[in-house]
Amino acid sequence: MSQALDDNALEQPGGGQQQPEKGHPPGLYVLFFSEMWERFCYYGMRTILILYLTKALMKGDSDAALIYGAYTALIYAAPVLGGRMADKYLGYRYAIIFGAILMAIGEFTILAGGEEMLILGMGALIVGNGYFKANISTIVGKLYKDGDPRRDSGFTIFYIGINVGAFLATLVVSIVGEVYGWKYGFGLAGLGMLFGFLIFWFFRDRYAHAQGVDMPEAGKKTLFAGLNAATVISIGSFLLIPLCYLLIYRNTFDISYGDDKTFTFPLLTVLLIALFVYVAASLIKAGSDEDRETGGGNGAPRVWRDRMVALVIMMLINVAFWACFEQAGTSLTLFADRCVDRNFFGLVMPASTTQVFNPLFIIIFGSIFSVMWIRLSRIGRNPSIPMKFAYGILQLGLGFLVTWVGMQFANDLYQVPLITLVLLYLLHTTGELFLSPIGLSMVTKLSPQRISGTAMGGWFLSFAMANYAGGAIAALTGGHGGGEDLSAAEGLESYVGTFTTIGLVLIGLAVVIALCRGPLNKLMHGVQ
Repeated sequence: MSQALDDNALEQPGGGQQQPEKGHPPGLYVLFFSEMWERFCYYGMRTILILYLTKALMKGDSDAALIYGAYTALIYAAPVLGGRMADKYLGYRYAIIFGAILMAIGEFTILAGGEEMLILGMGALIVGNGYFKANISTIVGKLYKDGDPRRDSGFTIFYIGINVGAFLATLVVSIVGEVYGWKYGFGLAGLGMLFGFLIFWFFRDRYAHAQGVDMPEAGKKTLFAGLNAATVISIGSFLLIPLCYLLIYRNTFDISYGDDKTFTFPLLTVLLIALFVYVAASLIKAGSDEDRETGGGNGAPRVWRDRMVALVIMMLINVAFWACFEQAGTSLTLFADRCVDRNFFGLVMPASTTQVFNPLFIIIFGSIFSVMWIRLSRIGRNPSIPMKFAYGILQLGLGFLVTWVGMQFANDLYQVPLITLVLLYLLHTTGELFLSPIGLSMVTKLSPQRISGTAMGGWFLSFAMANYAGGAIAALTGGHGGGEDLSAAEGLESYVGTFTTIGLVLIGLAVVIALCRGPLNKLMHGVQ
């Protein structure tokens, strides 16, 4: 954010300035710090959520996990709506500002205490995140011209900001919440969101040249009672908060039939799948419409449609990656609690603190990867997007296999050395850097300009499905409350057996993606 503009920068329409030829656009650093504080807010709340549910609200492990899973799934599903509204009516700047305000309101609502206020606050956080998350990532992509080799590097820098926020939240908010009181933890997370909002607002001239930042004409049109479309959407967004409340509380329904028979209808599962199918069909249709309007683009009759098909395939791959990666908050934390010797120079590291390795490694290696992509591009050795995904999934699988190696060095209490988790998270983190920031950049490259927000929302929907699927995978290791019924030896064998299976499946998936890289690259029509 302190980087000065080049003296020869040209003024752009809308009050912005053209990006310098060297380095990265100044707007990138504004978005870096805005996103960093938003992630501080989100991860700060999420870090203490399960403990607040079980210790303050006295919820059982099963009920707490159900609330946690529904909340995280809806958090990632909301950007589908937020991205679409920004594309058509709100513009990216208004959507992000509105989302930041809603998220701050959500955190401060939780301070009132009690289960009802918690769920209402979570509803505001879900809706606010929907407007903030997809659209700030979209602006990052729009800071760069098409074909700019700095784009992947820029997204990697942006991704470092995400993980700095996660790192600070894991260390600070968790300690404040547990030691000084839950309300102070939630309040601190809310203050973080306000910091992000202020940075985004006061330095708005740095990213003003990005296409789509300003409100479209459709958002300015009066609908009724003197209110324009943007105002009506904003008011309607508050009505979504009670809907989120219901979905968190009732994500399944029991339907009775026959003689005392009951069928559990997985409401949230069905909604997520239906939403994914709808978004996928909408993206492919939008690609076909773009082809008709542009005459195919450089003589290729189905360029945009094919790219949208490729995007949908990559979204499914993304679900597989993150469903396994997100074991960090469930089965891997339970593994750390029960099967890892966490003695660190005479101090016992809390099990939840082991999650800090991931954001720490992102901060350490993020800059290295950012430079690496540019240098590989210059010498023509930058892997294609499908190969980067394959490498990322390969490393994720190898990380899970580290637990089998660690088991060979277990102590008499059937606990593996702490270095096992360090190496696991190291491989998971390098795998993440091959896939996640590249995925964000990929969405902005593959999607037509006018639906880029919707496409980014669809990308985050794949994270919603992954979080929900991750809970099912965690249940295979005993889930919440099952693993402690086993002896220490049986528990270690159960966890390592499951992690080994996950690792082998992921390695197999990586091989399949690598073998299919040719057809996938063909669908992308030159996007690298």
